[in-house]
Amino acid sequence: METEFMKRKPKKIDPLEYLTIVCIMSVAGSPSFNNIAAKHSSSYGLSASKQAFSKRTKKECVAFFKLVLALIIKTKLCETRVSGVKLLESYNRVLVQDSTIIRLPLHLFEIFSGVKNAKASVCNARIQGVFDLMSEKFVEFSIDSYSKNDLVAAPQLELCKDDLVLRDRGYFIMDEVQRHIDANAHCIYRFKTGTTLINPSTGKKIDLLKLLRKRKRVDMQACLNNEPRTKVRIVAVPVDQEIASRRRAKAKKDACGHNPSKDVLDLMGWTIFLTTITIECATFQQIYKMYSLRWRIEIIFKAWKSYAGFAKCHDVSESQLRILLIARLIMIVIYVHCVYSPCFNVIRKEYKRDLSLLKLFNFLTQNLNVMILTIAYALNLPCCSSDIQHAKTNLLKYCSYDTRSRTNFIQQLMNDTELS
Repeated sequence: METEFMKRKPKKIDPLEYLTIVCIMSVAGSPSFNNIAAKHSSSYGLSASKQAFSKRTKKECVAFFKLVLALIIKTKLCETRVSGVKLLESYNRVLVQDSTIIRLPLHLFEIFSGVKNAKASVCNARIQGVFDLMSEKFVEFSIDSYSKNDLVAAPQLELCKDDLVLRDRGYFIMDEVQRHIDANAHCIYRFKTGTTLINPSTGKKIDLLKLLRKRKRVDMQACLNNEPRTKVRIVAVPVDQEIASRRRAKAKKDACGHNPSKDVLDLMGWTIFLTTITIECATFQQIYKMYSLRWRIEIIFKAWKSYAGFAKCHDVSESQLRILLIARLIMIVIYVHCVYSPCFNVIRKEYKRDLSLLKLFNFLTQNLNVMILTIAYALNLPCCSSDIQHAKTNLLKYCSYDTRSRTNFIQQLMNDTELS
């Protein structure tokens, strides 16, 4: 009613039933109105035409799905917080922000933009995600045009006291670092080539490459070249030749014929971070370990692209597309918040095993009929003992990490010795 998706009590198309059908069908592909109508009829015994569902697909429906997504993100079904990681315990939230690109039907180019040249055009959308590593939950999503890049999205992130934000260089803006300081929050960025650093004592520009060639390692205070002269910490250590060579090869490949300068290629011989965290609070190795946790959102992006049907979009209208994408995001939040987080805690406590997010996404997408049962098991809800055993078997056999010497993400996050 609030979003005006429904203005009176529905006769045939109930909002919850409509939402459920679209969300479930969205992870399997891009359902047509005919498929939605058929599924609605078989599931609920009510006959509504495909035209009736088509008429519901308007901006009010988009608003309805958006509001549901926002409410699901805020729902405190299972409150969890990662504990035992000493370096992270002083932070209220550890936020990882990243974006991913999805391909869209070409007729939506004027709305979402994309890449265009004399020979071809490609329509893309950019999905921004913010994930809190401490609670293992998403904080927010946005579906934007391709032209709204990470630099534009960066200042829109709401910061709170004692947040730690991990971002790649694509989000780096000097004023963003100052915004973290003003909010009593912290940030870690990969160093962006071309960033001007000022010596706080002399006021002169720092030649970082020259300094690195001389000292090999750097851990020092510097000022950014902005109006408030924001004070930051620069930490840099050399990498082995193999890693440096891979970085340079990738940079040349991505440059598409416009090769990076010699100085830029030389800087790839070091791992360099820019942070507001002082040396008293974290060494370089600790900064490196904290930043490496950013890989978590990359795994989630990989999971939803592989198993949540994000690559599947047939020729639909803008409203249909937004509803479809939001429905998939709703399912991703349910997978992570309502299934993965509580199940992870139970399985780790009872069996000393860790769940794989990728395996869980794959299993749930193929077996949505057991999702409610799995949630019931994780939250210790009343359930038949045979059903409980079935849920445990599924999680242990099909969704857990294999025994191996290489540590998985959770082991890296939870192991204090890895981070100290």
